[in-house]
Amino acid sequence: MSLEKKDPEIFSLIEKELQRQKEMLDLIASENYAPKEILEASGSVLTNKYSEGYPGKRYYAGNEFIDKVETLAIERAKELFGMPCANVQAHSGSTANFEAYRALMKYGDTLMGLKLDQGGHLTHGSPVNFSGQIYNIVSYGVDKDSEQLDYDAIMEQAKEVKPKVIVCGYTAYPRTVYFDKFREIADACGAYLLCDIAHIAGLIAGGAHMPAGPYADVITTTTHKSLRGPRGAIILAKEEHCKSINKGVFPGSQGGPLDHITAAKAVCFHNAMQPEFREYAAQIVKNAKSLAEELKAKGFRLVSGGTDNHLVLVDVKSRGLNGKIAQNALENAGVVCNKNTIPYDTEKPFVGSGIRLGTPAVTTRGMKEDDMKVVAEVFSRVLESPEDEALHSKVKSEVAEFMGKFPIYGDL
Repeated sequence: MSLEKKDPEIFSLIEKELQRQKEMLDLIASENYAPKEILEASGSVLTNKYSEGYPGKRYYAGNEFIDKVETLAIERAKELFGMPCANVQAHSGSTANFEAYRALMKYGDTLMGLKLDQGGHLTHGSPVNFSGQIYNIVSYGVDKDSEQLDYDAIMEQAKEVKPKVIVCGYTAYPRTVYFDKFREIADACGAYLLCDIAHIAGLIAGGAHMPAGPYADVITTTTHKSLRGPRGAIILAKEEHCKSINKGVFPGSQGGPLDHITAAKAVCFHNAMQPEFREYAAQIVKNAKSLAEELKAKGFRLVSGGTDNHLVLVDVKSRGLNGKIAQNALENAGVVCNKNTIPYDTEKPFVGSGIRLGTPAVTTRGMKEDDMKVVAEVFSRVLESPEDEALHSKVKSEVAEFMGKFPIYGDL
């Protein structure tokens, strides 16, 4: 029996969400549209199987084909990111970081990561997160004037505090992350280097950002952002950390892996190895740069002055707004993005002084640089009149019509 007949309430909500995705302009930097083949794999009969353990060493029988699926995902991940070891069972980016930290540190050891309000992630040392509660956190920041990483300052700080692990790779940093410079810093203070590439994994895979593989001790990444795969994560590591990483995942913090998601991850890695994915990654960056220039031309101040990657961080406080007000006004007008803190923000995180914009999703839908002019125009019109509900309603209709030119799944 079909879902529509078996559970019409859920079916209806899914259909409504699909319609929302079709009509809304998605500028959330961490979102994307998984291709049909990813949806097919993640909705497959592999969800029926239990396979605690690893290929060739399971705690349940009947894993002949699951072993082959996971092995394929592992080999593809290793090839894609240039690392000798890969664990493809991690359920999310946060759990991947937790598992990687446990493999590299003891509770109470010093972890050095970017401050949350300057572009870092919760798991890089926020006091409300496990990372800030079980490790000694020493945070680094961006330069107050340039709003970019000051590698010399980070070097001095690292030499002084001698962290066990340094984390680089961020959620709201619009510039290139120079992993080679972080390798020098880690070597100078005897630290492990963990590269959290969750946001830029697709750019790295597609050659649009420098790779982390040659420099990292451990890499963590989600698979559903710029990599355009299923919701999940992986951990990659040097050979010497492979055993401890695997133990950290199972039995350390997880039970049975999600075999249907493992299969979808394998498909994702295969897709990312194709020539067209390189074109996609390059276009993400072109679109972000174009959007940044269009917004600057309309008088918006951008954190760090622009972008090198997939995201643009807009300072809306300079326009007399805060992130929460701007986010709500934009959503009412058919544009989804997220409020965000900016470096040295005086607003609380739930309010923020910024709006984070990203181009992976719109690039998946086929948008190019010229389309960013339309995006910037919509953004500007709404924020010039953040309380004008009539205008928002009009813009929402225009956005829906505009998005109709860029179908997600054809006739789905």
